[in-house]
Amino acid sequence: MLKTFKYGGVHPAENKLSAGKAIEQLPLPKKAAVLVSQHIGAPSKVVVAKGDTVKVGQVIAQSAGFVSTNIHAPVSGKVLKIDTVTDNSGYKKEAVVINVDGDEWLDEIDRSDTLETSINLDAKEITDKILQSGIVGLGGATFPTHVKLMPPSGMKANILLINGVECEPFLTSDHRLMLEKGEEILMGTQLLMKALKVKKAVIGIERNKPDAIKHLSKLATKHEGISVCPLKVKYPQGGEKQLIKAVTGREVPSGALPISVGAVVNNVGTAFAVYEAVMKNKPLFERIVTVTGKNIEKPSNFRVRIGTPVNELIEAAGGLPEDTARIISGGPMMGKAIPTTDVPVTKGTSGILIISEEAGHRKPVENCIRCGRCVQVCPMGLEPYLLMTLSENKKWGKAETEKVMDCIECGSCSYTCPANRPLLDYIRYGKTSVGQIIRSRK
Repeated sequence: MLKTFKYGGVHPAENKLSAGKAIEQLPLPKKAAVLVSQHIGAPSKVVVAKGDTVKVGQVIAQSAGFVSTNIHAPVSGKVLKIDTVTDNSGYKKEAVVINVDGDEWLDEIDRSDTLETSINLDAKEITDKILQSGIVGLGGATFPTHVKLMPPSGMKANILLINGVECEPFLTSDHRLMLEKGEEILMGTQLLMKALKVKKAVIGIERNKPDAIKHLSKLATKHEGISVCPLKVKYPQGGEKQLIKAVTGREVPSGALPISVGAVVNNVGTAFAVYEAVMKNKPLFERIVTVTGKNIEKPSNFRVRIGTPVNELIEAAGGLPEDTARIISGGPMMGKAIPTTDVPVTKGTSGILIISEEAGHRKPVENCIRCGRCVQVCPMGLEPYLLMTLSENKKWGKAETEKVMDCIECGSCSYTCPANRPLLDYIRYGKTSVGQIIRSRK
C-alpha cells in the first residue's frame, strides 16, 4: 500500500498539460527587474548603483540578516535604476532594474554540462556556499536554504526528505527537472546530506509520475543512503508536515518546525540549485517555470532568468487567450492572481497559470450549511469554518487559540465547500493579523 499523510486531503483534477514538454530556454529579456525581497525574511540590501555595469552571477544585493540571502544579477548590462516595481502581490517593492547587454557571466561560473561528482568541501563550507549563492526553497515558500542546514541548539537532523511530489494541479516544472536533471538532483541531495551530517535521504514522488520514480530509483542505486519513496496521489502531500508524515510516520507538533522530529525537507529544484551552486559556482539567478492553462496554445516548461517580465513567458507559450479571466502565479490551489503581466519572475515563481472566463469567476457565496466538509479535508486538523468566522469578526485571541497559525494555506477547505465560502481568504487575513500580534509580544 502506497504511503500518504493521515488527515484530510483532496483530489483535484491533475491537469498536467505540460508534463511531456521538455524544458526550453527562454530568450533573455531586454530589461530585468530584480526584486531584492525574493525570500522569507529580511529583504536584501542593494550594493550596486545606477550606472554600474554588472555581469551574470554578480551580487547586486546582500543578505541583511540570518533569515535573508543574497540576490545576484540574472543578466549582464547596465543598472538603469534602483526603483520600486509591482510584485505579484500588487504592492510596490524595491528592485534593481538592469538594461540587458549581451550575456556576460562571471568567469568563475562553470557553464559546462559536465557532471561533477567529487565533493571536496566540509559541511560548513557547503552551507556557506549555499548562503553566498542565494539558494532558497524553490517549491514556493522561498525559505533561505542555509537556515535549514543550521538547526537550533539542541536539535539535530537524522533524515533529509527531498520533495518531488508536485501535487499542485497543472504545475510540471519539478517533474521535468527530475527527468532531465536527475543525476544533478542526486548530487545536490548528497551535498545537503553532508551539510546536515545525515546518512539517510528519501525522495518522495507521487505515483502519477511513474517515469520520474523509475528514473530516480535507478540513479539512486549509485548513491549510498538515498532512496525513492512512491506516494499515493493526494493533495497537499507536498506540504512539509504532510510529506514527513507520509514518508516517516513522524508528526510535527503544532507550532513546531520539521527539525523538531529530526527531519529537514528540501524541494527537488532546491537540490538541483544546490548542486549548481556548490559544484558549478553558479548562484541562483534562473529557475524552471511552467506556463500552462486549458486554453493556452503551447503549455510549456521554461528555464527563465529571474527578473524576466511574466508577459514574455506568456508570449513564448503562444500568447494570452482572448477569454482569459485571470493569471495566477503558482497553481490553482495555492497560487495568487497577479495584477499585471509586467510583474517579474522571482525565485518563488513555480508557474504561470492562465484561467479562462468560464473557470475564473467565483460562484455566489451562500450561507454555511454546517456540512463539515472543510473539517474533513483539512490536512492540519483545523476547523476552517470557525477560523473564517473568527477572522471575519476580528476575534484574534480566539483565532490564535484555535491554531489559525497552523494553517498551511493549501486551499482544500475552499475547494470542497459547497456554499462557495471564501474560507482561505479570511483565514489568510486572520493569519496575517494574529502573526502581527504574536511578533509584537517579542
